[in-house]
Amino acid sequence: MRTLSNEVQAHIGETVTVEGWLHKKRLLGGLTFINVRDRRGLVQVVIKDKDEVEKLRGMQIGTVLEVSGTAVEEPRAPGGAELHDAKITVIVPVLDEPPIEIDKPLSHKSDNLDTLFDHRVVGLRNLQEQKIFKIRAAALRYFRDFLTQHEFTEINTPKLVGGAAEGGTEVFKLDYFGQEATLAQSPQLYKQIMVGVFERVFEIAPVFRAELSATTRHVSEVTMLDIEFGFVKNHEEVLDMVQNMVFYVLSKLYEEHGADLKSLNAPDLVLQEKFPRYTVAEIHELYTKGTGTDTTTEKDLTPDEEKWICEYAKKHDGCEAVFATEFPKETHKFYQMLNPEDDGETTLSADLLFRGVEISTAPMREYHHDKLVEQMQAKGVDPDAPGFKYYLQAFKHGLPPHGGCGFGIDRFVEKTIGLANIKEAILFPRDINRLTP
Repeated sequence: MRTLSNEVQAHIGETVTVEGWLHKKRLLGGLTFINVRDRRGLVQVVIKDKDEVEKLRGMQIGTVLEVSGTAVEEPRAPGGAELHDAKITVIVPVLDEPPIEIDKPLSHKSDNLDTLFDHRVVGLRNLQEQKIFKIRAAALRYFRDFLTQHEFTEINTPKLVGGAAEGGTEVFKLDYFGQEATLAQSPQLYKQIMVGVFERVFEIAPVFRAELSATTRHVSEVTMLDIEFGFVKNHEEVLDMVQNMVFYVLSKLYEEHGADLKSLNAPDLVLQEKFPRYTVAEIHELYTKGTGTDTTTEKDLTPDEEKWICEYAKKHDGCEAVFATEFPKETHKFYQMLNPEDDGETTLSADLLFRGVEISTAPMREYHHDKLVEQMQAKGVDPDAPGFKYYLQAFKHGLPPHGGCGFGIDRFVEKTIGLANIKEAILFPRDINRLTP
């Protein structure tokens, strides 16, 4: 019967069998030690028998092993116990020397990222690297928990589509049995359609952006959380839903994965239940006054303004998550509602900024069919195009006032852990130069 690494301490004095990968071997004072890794962590094995030591000669890291031995208490060993009088059986031999040493910290310096990703298959076996993706998996679980508790239904929408959901040219095109198709930039149209079915929906899935961008913030394949819900009274209700979701997830992560976050040197969490809200115009004014760089004529926020306002809110509001609201109409997308209180000079849309970067856009939608068609035409989007036929059909047959958000999972994980590049938070990142592994 197999015993997992974190269970060995509960079997002191008994003979147990562990199975896993050879993670490390070392000779110390005439004794041979190995670490065996399984899904729970490491177990240390002390080997004295010459025949068993001989089995280790030339054995490569990564060899799949079965090890039987007596569990002995040892406070200095992982999990507080180790195996003595061990017998080793090789399940799967490894003949090639590993390209990197997985028992040591892997460099995440910018000039080493290509090396990190070239050896990703092996490097992910490093325990610190694993923590990144265990935290990511936990975040996804908490997002699902929150949304399920709030009666959202999880949906799956097509990633092969007949046109660009949000307009623009930054799409990947491909031949689809003689027709031109694109990889979905967003589930925007589908999630709005589904409000007419379930009222509250969400999806966690990849989307694709053909951006010729080589920054620390952009990749070509992004994991997005998209939510949409109906019968909202105002834009503030949309912001509250996004705010409460993020507060829940971050609180759970720091509560239940605090040790892993600390070991990864994640920043301390500075958060309030109510995130501060600043209009774009207010941010321009504050930034201009605070830095001496005039941005008051800018329509959108600059990357430096996003960083600055997060630090400002952290200092003045005790919260490093902040909403930027009331974007000028020049930034408006056809499906967003214009602000009736200023005759449409701004949009009922907001960006959620966290630790210096935008992680979500959260607008109210234009839900009146005729007004939506008018806005599409004003943006140069053909409402008669085949890709929009069924989208508009949903509005003809009744969609309530609704809103939602597109939320970048990769950026969220990056900033939660305190990584320097979005690609570090992705198992196998895709950018303008990388299509493997």
